[in-house]
Amino acid sequence: MPTYSYAVIAAGWLTWGAPFLLARRTSEAPTNVDRRARWGMVLQGIAYVLLWQGHFWDAKLPTWRFAFSVIFLGLAGVLSWTATPTLGRQWRFDASLSADHQLITAGPYRFIRHPIYCSMLCLGLGVGFMITPWPLFLLSMVVLIGGTEIRVRIEDKLLASRFGEHFRQYQQSVPAYVPFLR
Repeated sequence: MPTYSYAVIAAGWLTWGAPFLLARRTSEAPTNVDRRARWGMVLQGIAYVLLWQGHFWDAKLPTWRFAFSVIFLGLAGVLSWTATPTLGRQWRFDASLSADHQLITAGPYRFIRHPIYCSMLCLGLGVGFMITPWPLFLLSMVVLIGGTEIRVRIEDKLLASRFGEHFRQYQQSVPAYVPFLR
């Protein structure tokens, strides 16, 4: 594995994670929290750990895998840098609603209901293409999608409870976290 590949992965993670560290969070306590979504976060974390298993330091890195990695890491960064500021102070780790919660449909939310989860998928793909053996890569993606599905379903249920028909129309017209897939 060439040394520059580690630098690309580190840059990808830093670029992806920076907007979350810089985000202004509200000090206001949410009015409605569904902590079951934390199980999705646990699965997402396990998926990222799976990506780093195997003897990746001994592996050859074909040019096409490196190129896919750079593309997906770039997409992850673009999505996190556009989605997080668009959410503003509504961004939280937990699936929750605040008293003055608004349904965000601007920015990347015009195209994907959960662009941050799309960015997490892109991050996993970027790292996976770079360093992960195929069986672990596929397992990791299954676990990542499973965790993401848990979070998306819980968050969509919360949003539907608050915004009713307006959210259901948005849900029917905008894909969850993979563009062009409903």
